Amino acid sequence: MKQLLEIIQSGTAYLEKRKIEEARLNMEHLLAHVLGCRRLDLYLRFNETVPEADLVTLRELLRRRGEGEPLQHLLGTVEFCGHEFISDHRALIPRPETETLVELILKKIATPPARVLDMATGSGCIGLSLAKAWPLSEIILADISEDALDLARLNASRLSANIKLLRSDLFEKISGTFDLIVANLPYIPSAEIQTLSPEVKRDPVLALDGGPDGLRIIERFLTDALPHFNSNALIALEVGNDQGAPVASRCTELGYLNTTTAPDLAGIHRFVFAIVPPSHPA
Repeated sequence: MKQLLEIIQSGTAYLEKRKIEEARLNMEHLLAHVLGCRRLDLYLRFNETVPEADLVTLRELLRRRGEGEPLQHLLGTVEFCGHEFISDHRALIPRPETETLVELILKKIATPPARVLDMATGSGCIGLSLAKAWPLSEIILADISEDALDLARLNASRLSANIKLLRSDLFEKISGTFDLIVANLPYIPSAEIQTLSPEVKRDPVLALDGGPDGLRIIERFLTDALPHFNSNALIALEVGNDQGAPVASRCTELGYLNTTTAPDLAGIHRFVFAIVPPSHPA
């Protein structure tokens, strides 16, 4: 049987040869997953040996990671806004930049809104995080994908979050008006899908493909959303690397007020916020 430190070193080298970013961190996460401990606990166990049965499991996980299967899918869960979400092939992997979107929304809205819509909810990470922060708000999670909604339903059950789920092609089956509509819609230009990293290409194409310029679905969303807002309601979007300014401009053209963009932790203005005019008819 091999010692734990030796296993980490050899597994890291294996992943490095396969061009996996943050190979050591990936290796530690996988080993901790197999051993059923926290990653940081590994540093207290370097001299321990690992049973052969666990090594067999680890080798298979390493092989899959080396072939580009996302770490989050192998672990089965991902932390997002302090909550643990199940993550698999049914929806986009919750990402750190989207955590920033949730944090910005919570800063902008001092009083919990009465009614919230999370459009294209995917795993449910945005809407469910808001539901945990605003337990008295009515929060609807909508998506065109039944697979994504099944995953969001599972995450809602795990988090004991009070939400409603609805299958809808954007606003096709949405009724009533909202004080906040948040969306992380597909925004990658169709021609760029094949250039994405192996990990991102494991996400559903339906959740990635934003049409020829990446803005087809966002444009439709912005137009169709207007009748579904209460006066002075907030719209909050996550968009692509170079889409913040054009999406903000389109919001202004459509009559949204106080349109602003905000950067993620990398300084990319990927978040767009706007207010619906007070005179806007519901």
